[in-house]
Amino acid sequence: MTPHSVTRPDSFYRQAFHLVLPIVLQNLMSAAVSSADVVMLNYVGQSSISAVSLASQYANLLFMIYYGLGTGITMLCAQYYGKRDMQAIHIVEGIALRFSLFFSILFAGAALLVPEGMMRIFTDDQELILTGASYLRFMSVSYLCWGITEVYLAALRSVGRVAVSMAMNMLAFSLNICLNAVFIFGLFGAPKLGAPGVAIATSLSRAVELSACFLISLRSRDVKLRFRFLFVRNQLLFSDFVRLSLPALGNDISWGAAYSLYSVILGHLGTDVVAANSFVIVVRNFGTILCFGLASAGGILLGNMIGEGHLEEARSGARKLMGLTVLTGAIGGLIILAATPFVLHYADLTSQAMYYLRFMLYINSYYVMGIAVNSMLITGVFRAGGDSRFGFLCDTIDMWGYAVPLGFLAAFVLRLPVMWVYFLLCTDEFVKWPWVIRHYRSGKWLNDITREGLF
Repeated sequence: MTPHSVTRPDSFYRQAFHLVLPIVLQNLMSAAVSSADVVMLNYVGQSSISAVSLASQYANLLFMIYYGLGTGITMLCAQYYGKRDMQAIHIVEGIALRFSLFFSILFAGAALLVPEGMMRIFTDDQELILTGASYLRFMSVSYLCWGITEVYLAALRSVGRVAVSMAMNMLAFSLNICLNAVFIFGLFGAPKLGAPGVAIATSLSRAVELSACFLISLRSRDVKLRFRFLFVRNQLLFSDFVRLSLPALGNDISWGAAYSLYSVILGHLGTDVVAANSFVIVVRNFGTILCFGLASAGGILLGNMIGEGHLEEARSGARKLMGLTVLTGAIGGLIILAATPFVLHYADLTSQAMYYLRFMLYINSYYVMGIAVNSMLITGVFRAGGDSRFGFLCDTIDMWGYAVPLGFLAAFVLRLPVMWVYFLLCTDEFVKWPWVIRHYRSGKWLNDITREGLF
């Protein structure tokens, strides 16, 4: 991508497609790994599926942290790349690494030292606690590797090198699937470990991915992965990163923590709904692949435009992305509906869990549209223009002031049927639509956040 290639109106869709395709393939592999975990654990037992699903909420929360940091990297680096300022990009990368390593060490230490306590937050079932604790201990290594690779890959994506990022993730995901089979079922003389085998496979594949990132960095002519960036100080860029990234990080942590509480609510309603939700999450991940891919690509593309000073073209590009978002949301819903009969035929769950599974899939077939629109605007369009504060306030009020209290009220005070509780939880994305769309139309999100004369 050349610095001025994004400015031609007739090339907008072509540029978007070139960015979206690798990101979608990357997200597809990620969803494939999650589905492979569920598929293989389906042969081990329902309790293993439930335990891994609950324990994985910590990885989901950690992903939200990395995603928030990655967004901060993209917000700044995409615009600085429009100015071809690689020194600023490396300083931002080092700042993000400092934050990432802090959270990685925190989660890894907890998973290694107090995994049973971590599981008790989600369930009081002793079998699920013991299985999930064993899983978390082995996952601790993956958290450390993951934090470093996510920062580097976000920096690569911000300068348009999405194909390299995709290749690294696909390497890890492919290896993960193969190692899952080896350690879950005890192939090729390996021990038959069940649920802990999933964690071992993930940790090994993340270690290989990190090694590959260092090799790519050695051959890279622009974005490097070097620990010396951790110690480079620039007060202006640090202030910008904190000002722009912390609201995005807070947004993703707040959203991720609230979303994890959905699992806490469901986890205390019985193992049947937890097992059903394990399959639903996998199917929904496939349904949202295009949505999240388009939001990520759109943020990069608009950020490059804004960094080059083409604000009106960025505004026009945002309108085009919104049209594409509605299309991807509809496609995602159709994917979930098409997958429903296959999932119901395959899943080996109790009759009650199967009942839950059917209706949860139907609910998600339209829920994905809410996810698509909000993801594009909050994490794509707004953050491309340096506006991360609105998303933080919007999601925090929506999740903590509306969805979480409503879920606890419905489940534990009113004691509504399980499917009513789940339905109410899935109204969160639509409640914030009026405020999100109004903010988009105001144009207040469109800002050039780069600085001149940094060095």
